[in-house]
Amino acid sequence: MSDDAIDLQVPGLTTLHMRRSEKWSGHETDVLASTVAEMDFPLAPEVTAALHAAIDRHDLGYTAPTADHLVAAFAAFALRQQSWTVDQDQVTVVPDVMAGLIELCKALVAPGERVAFVTPAYPPFFAELPQAQVELVPLPLGADRVVDLEALEATLEAGLRALVLTSPHNPTGRVLPRTELEEIAELCASYGCWVFADEIHAPLVLSGATHTPWLEVSDVAREHGIAVTSASKAFNVAGLKAAVMITASDRARKAVRRVPPLTDRVGILGVIAAEAAFTHGDRWLDAVRGQLSANRALLVELLQAELPKITWTPPQASYLAWLDCHALELGDDPAETFLTRGRVALSRGLDYGPEGAGFVRLNFGTSPDHVADAVRRMARAIS
Repeated sequence: MSDDAIDLQVPGLTTLHMRRSEKWSGHETDVLASTVAEMDFPLAPEVTAALHAAIDRHDLGYTAPTADHLVAAFAAFALRQQSWTVDQDQVTVVPDVMAGLIELCKALVAPGERVAFVTPAYPPFFAELPQAQVELVPLPLGADRVVDLEALEATLEAGLRALVLTSPHNPTGRVLPRTELEEIAELCASYGCWVFADEIHAPLVLSGATHTPWLEVSDVAREHGIAVTSASKAFNVAGLKAAVMITASDRARKAVRRVPPLTDRVGILGVIAAEAAFTHGDRWLDAVRGQLSANRALLVELLQAELPKITWTPPQASYLAWLDCHALELGDDPAETFLTRGRVALSRGLDYGPEGAGFVRLNFGTSPDHVADAVRRMARAIS
């Protein structure tokens, strides 16, 4: 390997099972895990170096209240990667995206008022948003995975206070086009509804798609929206706990000031890792996106050859494949069959809402060999 090469070599199952993260610690050692949104690639070397340096200087204290270096690094990254001009004075550091969303709901939505999100949806929306004492309103995706604007308007008419918009969408991996985002912004603004944009997967948009940050959509979006994002998915540092909440209008900035300070819950290693990633991680990120695009193409070929009854739309972002297994006649929870008969662990579609019955989510953020092994094990489970 040359000095300039990016190392994305993924170890074998035995080594992966030595990891203590959720993805790898929850299964027996013969199981290939393809569940939780963690990638298996080695960390960006700049991130590793920054973390080692922090340990060497015994730098494990509390996070500074402002984390100015992280804010500056994020703003520069957003400009380079997404052509997004971020006002650093309108960036607030929070522990993670879910914590940010929960605190926004607590601050801006009264107990018992309604918060909606599009389903199928990230499972913690169902499990953790109730901490804000809000009423959850699932909005099933419309045809072609497009947000159903008629259903959204009906919910707005019934008194919706906030829409949590995952962009790019998880679990489908769809990148919402600017025109659709503009329509959502206009509709929500006309009813005085906040939009909390979860853009955690935005740095992982793959070839063939372009992400539009919510706060770059329009003046209306800026007045009625708040974005939350992190280095955690793109750089695989979710366990280190650091994210950012961003606004782009006086109205939204005043709203965020109602959120209590959260930096005492932000991990200093998360801040250090995110700063290094946003500052020095572009080459590594380019390599990862290239590998994910190749893995996506490989998965298209393998599923067509081995499991042609599975239907899916290859994701435009991230490393998560949302697979419709209805034609395999495995019931509402095909993940159970794949695990017990094939020894491959996939995310249960049912965890993403009722619309996930008959689906599984496959994580292809790993080596091509492990992607191929996952499909072989799935095929073996139904043979």
